[in-house]
Amino acid sequence: MEKRTGIFSGDDPFDIAKEWLQEAEKSEINDHNAIALATVDSQGLPNARMVLLKDIEASSFVFYTNYNSQKGQEIDSTGKAAFVIHWKSLRRQIRVRGLVEKEQGTMADEYFSSRSLQSRIGAWASPQSEPIESRNQLMKEVAKQTAQNGLHPERPPHWGGFRILPLEIEFWSDGAFRLHDRFQWGRKAVSLPWAIHRLAP
Repeated sequence: MEKRTGIFSGDDPFDIAKEWLQEAEKSEINDHNAIALATVDSQGLPNARMVLLKDIEASSFVFYTNYNSQKGQEIDSTGKAAFVIHWKSLRRQIRVRGLVEKEQGTMADEYFSSRSLQSRIGAWASPQSEPIESRNQLMKEVAKQTAQNGLHPERPPHWGGFRILPLEIEFWSDGAFRLHDRFQWGRKAVSLPWAIHRLAP
């Protein structure tokens, strides 16, 4: 296979992803870490929504959410998810597909504590993805949870992280005449080494 150079060089796809994310932080106006997260429901119907990628670990990508939300339930059901992160300023994107496990320990506690008080109260007050009567009813619940939890609410048991362990990672960069550069890192199991292929644009 040809030697990968420039923005595609490196032996670790997570290091490449971190470098691209750091570059995007300097050029994207808002939410450089926003990913379009895809899951499927019990009927196999796909769902996609934007969430914020909060960490790239040595072997995984981490985001946080309400476990009782639709995405949380769908991930629990299948144990799988995919996402794409796209940066218009850099004309690059990363696509990821893989297996998912929960992060409910110290790391989740620390991240929850770092959020604004309003966001922490909101995690207690909002039955995410469920129908609600009105915004007024939601705000009443916010007031109730504020009174109950005070200024230092603990992380709710229904809120925490998901860690995506990739089976595929694709790095894409815009090319002249739509001849884009695409490199896919793939493996059959998370314990196996990566196979790397250049994909046709």
